[in-house]
Amino acid sequence: MATSEAATRGVSGTGATSAASATAAARLRVAVPSVADRVADELRLQLAEGVLLPGARLTESTIAEDLGVSRNTVREAFAELASERLVVRHPNRGVFVASLEAGDIHDVYTVRRTIEVSAIRGGGSPEAVAAVRAAVEEGKLAAAANDDEGLGTANQHFHGAIVALAGSRRLNTIMSQVLAEMRLFFHKATMDANFYSGYLKDNEEICEALEAGELEKAADLLLAYLDRSEEKQAEVHGE
Repeated sequence: MATSEAATRGVSGTGATSAASATAAARLRVAVPSVADRVADELRLQLAEGVLLPGARLTESTIAEDLGVSRNTVREAFAELASERLVVRHPNRGVFVASLEAGDIHDVYTVRRTIEVSAIRGGGSPEAVAAVRAAVEEGKLAAAANDDEGLGTANQHFHGAIVALAGSRRLNTIMSQVLAEMRLFFHKATMDANFYSGYLKDNEEICEALEAGELEKAADLLLAYLDRSEEKQAEVHGE
């Protein structure tokens, strides 16, 4: 009887240990993003920063070598980006940066109005507000240097900082995809050399209202800004 009870306790202990190990492994998987996720994040960033242009061919071997990962990892990242419509795979040709269509514009701006305006209405920590100001100043420096690409990147940073006011990792993730999509739209619009510089004044006014704690004013300014931006994109893309 004693032996049987000991054996039962032994089995129970082993089961508990296995369960604890499985739980620990599950926590690790959740806490640590996969390498493919990190590669997708990097490519998303390069899209948002204007490094990867619409229609550009993406080569598994080159990206794998540049980032120090396996080709299979890059392939997994491509699958993730394809599900977000940031890249497209053409049979027997390869993977290419997407060229978004005019019909996508309203949908993307609907998302932007929902998350950006909501984020600015909630205000943010002094550090988060300072990041918005830093993006404005980054834009001014780029404009002074006649750096159109730098100005575009600063504008992306401004809108990313607006969403970061909410302090939500999930919203930041959503916005990273949106920013990548927006840069794909903006490449066509930037044939107009004044495209980004036209938004600098708006960014400054929105930031000043935010810094003054006038959150409804900041939200109204941002909403009007996004409406004008959507109209401009629809015009450029012939919608």
